[in-house]
Amino acid sequence: MSANIKLNLTPFLVVSSASGAAAFYEAAFDATILEKYSNDGKMSARIGIGNADFWIGDEEPEFDNLSPATIGGSPVRMILTTSDPDTVFANALKAGAIQICPVTVEEDWKIGKLKDPFGHIWEIGCPLQ
Repeated sequence: MSANIKLNLTPFLVVSSASGAAAFYEAAFDATILEKYSNDGKMSARIGIGNADFWIGDEEPEFDNLSPATIGGSPVRMILTTSDPDTVFANALKAGAIQICPVTVEEDWKIGKLKDPFGHIWEIGCPLQ
């Protein structure tokens, strides 16, 4: 690949309710809605958390865009790195996430794992150095 080609990778999470997911991410992770679109009753939005962003969107079965709730889980984990995993983890639980593993020290990371109300798995932590 040419050195002049610039690439950027941005996750897109399919959810059962994009408006509900946007509200959850705002409450849980102090996220910002950067862009929001509606079409035929479906919503998609670009969400910003810190210096990262990702997209969320309502299910569209006609295009095989299905949420973890519909397919019975997700093989993808989102990793949210923060200087204060305890507070961010607690905020996410308060906003409606389900704890999978509490914040603990694993090797050289302080990290906890949870499932958001829309079935996506989040690891919230920081490297210990």
